[in-house]
Formats: sequence, structure tokens, C-alpha cells
Amino acid sequence: MAVAAARASLLLPSSLAASTSPRARLLALPPRDRRPRGSLASPPAAGRGRLRVRMARTESTGVAVGFRSPQFELPEPLTGKLWTLDDFEGNPGLLVMFICNHCPFVKHLKKDIAKLTSFYMEKGLGAVAISSNSIRTHPQDGPEHMAEDAKLFKYPFPYLYDESQEVAKAFGAVCTPEFFLFKKDGRRPFELFYHGQFDDSRPSNNVPVTGRDLSRAIDCALSGQELPFVQKPSVGCSIKWHP
Repeated sequence: MAVAAARASLLLPSSLAASTSPRARLLALPPRDRRPRGSLASPPAAGRGRLRVRMARTESTGVAVGFRSPQFELPEPLTGKLWTLDDFEGNPGLLVMFICNHCPFVKHLKKDIAKLTSFYMEKGLGAVAISSNSIRTHPQDGPEHMAEDAKLFKYPFPYLYDESQEVAKAFGAVCTPEFFLFKKDGRRPFELFYHGQFDDSRPSNNVPVTGRDLSRAIDCALSGQELPFVQKPSVGCSIKWHP
């Protein structure tokens, strides 16, 4: 208590510090210093958006190259079709993306994800996106809104709904967006080739969106070359697990 009082006295005129109770001293502080313990005070208006993005940051980690793609069977809300890993058996590579509707990191890339995947799907790449977010806490990520997003952004790939979240757990996915690029040699199963970022662009960092990292990885996977660069983890919002 003596330490707390001493700290308060440093912030107040000496006459007020000497003559008032600890509660009165607290009430006399400027509003920005009157924060309840354990609370997170709102930042100035100009910085609010950037702070929310920083708080949500999660990096993709923990999945090693060579990891075999898990099996899955998930519905596509736009068409009602069930998709499985076997549907991509004829593709030399498969890009599995964990995304959602609301995350600012995903919103930042949606148009470019659609362009990049469309380009490489014409070259034989298989691609699929999965939303595993809990609609109990984030109803805007529900299947009806997924179908709207798929139409709005003209996704060339199926956008699947992982209601149980078991597929996300099987892949070891932790954030949105998160990219798993698998390659396939002949009759061998799909094996993880790249698990990294789209590029260096992030919301509010003023770096142009290019898709450079992911496109270079896809080029290497489809041409049978090794990656010539160190993978950087994808950064995004955490997957919203069921409470």
C-alpha cells in the first residue's frame, strides 16, 4: 500500500497527495490513468483498427514438411456437394487453405487468393478452402455467409465448412489464412511441401499484395524443384474454436 501511495503521489500535486485518501487520489487522476486492474483500455480512435489486428495475430507453426494430408469429407455450402481428398487424386499438387469470412487478414487477401488459385488451377493445381470457425461465437462465418463470399469473390475452388472443427485439428491449423501446399509423386500420397505465408503484405503495413511466396512455392512444387527460400509462417487471426 505504501508503494502504491508513493506512485500516486508522483502523479499529483504535493498538496493533494498529502491531504487526500487513496480513493480520492485515484479519482483525481486524469481519465486515461484511471484504469481498473486487469482491464484493457481503449486506445485513441486513430489507432484502434491497428491494435485489434495486432491482438489477433497468430502464426502458423508445428507442421513439418513431408506431413501427409489428412483425409476429409466436407460440404460446400454454395453447391451442397461433399468433397473429399480423393477428389484431388489426379492433381500433382493440392493447396489447402484455412480461411473465413470476417478475419481482416483474410479480407486483405481474398481477391488475390482468387486470382492466384485460378491461375495455378489452370496449370493442374488442386485447391480447396476450409472454414472451421465456430459459428456460436462468429455467426458471420456460417455456411450461408460462406456461400455469399464464394459468389462475391468468384472463388474458383470449393469453399468447405468444417462444422466439427475436426479437419482443422487433423491438419494442425491454427490461424486464418493458413496455407498447406501438398505435392504428389505418382501414386504416393499428398505430402506437405510448403506451409508458409502468402507474401509479406499485412493489413495496414502498406506492403503491396503480390502472392510472391506462395506462387514461388507452387511453381517449385509443380516443376519438381526444391524451395530456394526459407519459409515464413503465415500470420492471421486465430481459428475460433467452439467454447
